[in-house]
Parts: sequence; structure tokens; C-alpha cells
Amino acid sequence: MTARCRVRLHAITLVSSLALLAAPALAQSPGAPAMGGAPPAGGAGVAAKPKPPSPNPLSMEDVSQIKGVAVYGSDNKKIGDIATVLMKPQTKTIDRLVIGEGGVLGIGAHNVALPIGAFSWDSEAGNFKIARTADDLKSMPEWHEQVSEAPSGGSDASAPITNGAPSPAPPESGGR
Repeated sequence: MTARCRVRLHAITLVSSLALLAAPALAQSPGAPAMGGAPPAGGAGVAAKPKPPSPNPLSMEDVSQIKGVAVYGSDNKKIGDIATVLMKPQTKTIDRLVIGEGGVLGIGAHNVALPIGAFSWDSEAGNFKIARTADDLKSMPEWHEQVSEAPSGGSDASAPITNGAPSPAPPESGGR
């Protein structure tokens, strides 16, 4: 064996040994007993800190945190996630949440819109609960996103706006 091959073999062996020795330390979670099973030096063991309650995202100013929150049913099984937040256009207040039931990453999900009053916030778990099951949602009509056909100017092409008020539609010409 040449000297160059021996050096490579020793380097590979050294790196492999270090990786094997470091693996238990990397896999150990913070606050867990050391490898020997002894508790950390602070006392008889570290008690898990209770997770602080999660604030209700519906009561927060930034409602972008609502989308993606898990929804559990009356049977305590996960139904799906919040797919869309719907609001009343006149008042700009949230009045419905759309649950994406089933599917993978939002694809193939059965979307159902429920009124905001149907949801209760579980601050301990950090998710919404509803008084329905996944089977109940499957039997409900599916909500589909409505895409506006308005031109880029933001108004309806069939009702042009003049001085803030829609102008009457032009009379139909009968002779063509």
C-alpha cells in the first residue's frame, strides 16, 4: 500500500470515528439526562416547562397567522387546516373561515366555508375546534374561490363609473 493510500485510509477512519462519537450528543435533547443516565448538574431533573397558551389569532391585528392553523372536530380528530379567511366586503370583518378537509398540501382537499361562530380557539393546543366531524364536512357543499372578471382598473366593465356613480348602460342597437 502506498503512503498516499494509507493517509487517506487513516483520514477516513478518523472522520468516521468522530462522527460515531458525536452522534449520541447530537441526538440528545436539551434537558435530557446525559449518556450515563445521571440527571444534569442542576438537581433531580429538569421538569418540562409548560407551553404558554397560544393567543387566539382571530383577536390579533395580523390575521395572516390564521391560514394554515389546524382544525379539530368534535371527535378530537384533526379535520384539516384553515385554507382561506373570508370577510364581509362592506365592513372588512372576518365572517367565515374555509377549512381544507382531506387532501395533501391543499391539493385534492374538500373546502368548506363555515361561519366564524362555529369555531372555538383551544389556546392549550394552539388550534381551532368545531362541533362537527370530518364526515359532516364531506357531506357539505364545497366552497370554490370566485375569481373576479373585473378589468385591471378595478371596476366592472359592464358598468363604467362616472364621477363615482355607475353610468346607465348604453341602449341596445337593434339593426345589425
